[in-house]
Amino acid sequence: MGSKWQVEKKKDPYYKRAKSEEYRSRASYKLKQLDKKYKIIKEGDTVLDLGAAPGGWSQVALEKVGEEGIVVGVDLNRIKPFHEANYYGIRGDFTKEIVQEKIMELTNGKVKVLISDAAPSLTGVKDLDQLRSVDLVETVFKIADNLLETEGNLVIKAFQGSEYKNLLDSIKYDFRKVKSTKPPSSRQKSKEMYIVGLGYRKGPKKKK
Repeated sequence: MGSKWQVEKKKDPYYKRAKSEEYRSRASYKLKQLDKKYKIIKEGDTVLDLGAAPGGWSQVALEKVGEEGIVVGVDLNRIKPFHEANYYGIRGDFTKEIVQEKIMELTNGKVKVLISDAAPSLTGVKDLDQLRSVDLVETVFKIADNLLETEGNLVIKAFQGSEYKNLLDSIKYDFRKVKSTKPPSSRQKSKEMYIVGLGYRKGPKKKK
C-alpha cells in the first residue's frame, strides 16, 4: 500500500508542480485556489495557520500578506523555518491552553484570517475518525471565536459525514457568508471539504 501511494504521489500533477515551483506541498494549491475564488487573504493581514507543517499553506499566506503582514504557523511537528522575518512558528498542540497562550502573545490577541488544513490522527474506524475530525474542527472554531477580528475570514478542512451539515450550521450566524467547497487540487476520492467563512461577526450572535 505504501509503495503504491508513493507511485501515485509522484504521478500527481500538483505534486510535480509543487516540486517545480518550490512549494513545500501540493496542498499549497488548495489554498491558492480557495483564495483566488473567495479573496480570503489580503496584504497586511495577520494570518494564523493551524496544523501548518510542512508549511505549504503558510508559504502561500506569506506571499499574500507581504512584508506588512504576519503569519503564525502551529503544528505538533517541526516546521522548517522560512527566511521571511514576519513568520513565526510554534511547535505544539494548538488544542492545548499553553499553546493558545503563545498564539495570543504573537498575534496580540487578534488575527484577520485563520486557516487550517489540519486532520486528526486516523484509526481506520470510520465512526471514530469522524468524531475526531468533528472535535478538531470545533476546537478551531473556538479559537476563531477568540481571535478573529470583525470581518475576518476562516478556512478549515472538514470531512464529509453525518455531522458535516451540523458543522456548517453551527457557524452560519458567525459570518456574513459561509461556503462549503472542494478546490480542484483536492483529490476527488478524498472526503475532505473546506468550510470558508467570510466576514466574521463580533459580538452577540443569533442563537445557533
